[in-house]
Amino acid sequence: MIKNILLFLGILLPWFFSSLFRFDYTFYNSLSLPFFAPPRFLFGIVWTIVYILISISIYQLIKMYGFKNLPKSYKRTLVINYLWNQSFPFLFFGLQSTFLGFVATVGTFVSSLFLYEETSKLNEKSSNFLNLYILWGLFATILALTTYILNI
Repeated sequence: MIKNILLFLGILLPWFFSSLFRFDYTFYNSLSLPFFAPPRFLFGIVWTIVYILISISIYQLIKMYGFKNLPKSYKRTLVINYLWNQSFPFLFFGLQSTFLGFVATVGTFVSSLFLYEETSKLNEKSSNFLNLYILWGLFATILALTTYILNI
């Protein structure tokens, strides 16, 4: 039981890596935002839920296959998606670039589609945990694009 909890936490915690860094979040409030932009506090809530769901998906696959037996294509896609996901705060808030923030959201969204595909090949139930990630990624991409355009 403790081993499973530690495994799950070991999968979940890296998703919060970028939150360890302090960024100027007032940058977001200084931008012209589209009418559908949610309040800033909502992002933390949704991303926490998304990260938990991603971690459940990964946890299930590791329990089914063992980490060593997971296909290289899945591991590669997961790492690429993770890197895109973690790049957003550094590019958007750190560099205060709406364009690079948009690029990061596109990379995250597209790689989440590939992650869904790789996951569904291994276990359809595990891939269902990625549905919110894909929907939120699509929303974030639209939000980032419109924010970029509004602030050119």
